[in-house]
Amino acid sequence: MQTYKKLLLATAATLAITGNAFAETLKFGIEAAYPPFNNKDASGQVVGFDYEIAQALCAKMKVECQAVTSDWDGIIPALNAKKFDFLVSSLSITEERKVAVDFTDPYYSNKLQFIAPKSTELKADSVATLKKELDGKTVGAQRATLAATWLEDNLGSDVKATLYDTQENAYLDLTAGRSDAILADKYVSYEWLKSKDGANFEFKGNPVEENDKVGIAVRKGDALREKLNVALKEIIADGTYKKINDKYFPFSIL
Repeated sequence: MQTYKKLLLATAATLAITGNAFAETLKFGIEAAYPPFNNKDASGQVVGFDYEIAQALCAKMKVECQAVTSDWDGIIPALNAKKFDFLVSSLSITEERKVAVDFTDPYYSNKLQFIAPKSTELKADSVATLKKELDGKTVGAQRATLAATWLEDNLGSDVKATLYDTQENAYLDLTAGRSDAILADKYVSYEWLKSKDGANFEFKGNPVEENDKVGIAVRKGDALREKLNVALKEIIADGTYKKINDKYFPFSIL
């Protein structure tokens, strides 16, 4: 009996020291409507680059993580309402958003570029040229994104800007001919242009924005930001990031 009690005590002590590798559970917000970065598969499971990065970070932090889907328009308010602990959903780091949330170091870099039918002449080599080429035409972008802000700031009343709740709906109107062009993240569009729906469309001109940094958002002052930054450095250093990157893109987006 004494031997059995000693064994139980030793086991309890070991568990107390080592702990559960996943003793804490965190939730991360994600749109799940932005392939290949975040979307749902046929079974309804959240998948994509953002999802895999989030899970890799959680593994480094030794926590279990659960994805919580949220509409794009309300995704930052949902974070601040504590519906989840951090936000991994291809969110561009902007000064306006920094007022509401804190960002980690960027986990990928993005570019904004126009897309239009292959038959459309669109040089898109300067704002002045774009104003002439798109004067009076309908241009789409996803609402509450850097693309939507760029259209408003640079083309203003020169175009009829149509803003969509999801990027997929922007593509739908483009293919249906209800918009003449769209402005979107290059790496999301890269995937779409390879699809059957995007076969008759192409990038036009050069990117209008080449320094779009994408980060993970946390609530203001949350110490989780530094833990995520440490984990991000670790997955880059040990090759985990590259494996995820190479699964989705034949080039580095870091």
